Amino acid sequence: MNYDRHRAAIERLYDDRATIKRHGEIEKPSGETVLGLAVICEDQPCRLSQKSLAVNGQTEAQNDVSYETKLFVSPDLELRQGDVVEVTRHGRALTYVAGEPFIYATHQEVNLQRKEYA
Repeated sequence: MNYDRHRAAIERLYDDRATIKRHGEIEKPSGETVLGLAVICEDQPCRLSQKSLAVNGQTEAQNDVSYETKLFVSPDLELRQGDVVEVTRHGRALTYVAGEPFIYATHQEVNLQRKEYA
């Protein structure tokens, strides 16, 4: 099987862009090291797919919105569970937390969880 051709065909469908950040030590311009979100990669081609419909958790105090999506991205990236993934889709930036990636020869699939207040 020619994985390069299959991978190229899959990557033609990538119409979104992702920035991946990971919790760890970052160095400030002053040279001080602090804990924060370090950028792993920026503007990486990817594709989002909705895994389940949004669940609306309306209470008197707040309205919780929770749903899951799946990210399709290059297998060359080293994504880890807990990474923060910011995806730009149709000009709109959305922020997710990554689950455990499942890597194929042609791509990797990562479940993303997004929780917000409406």
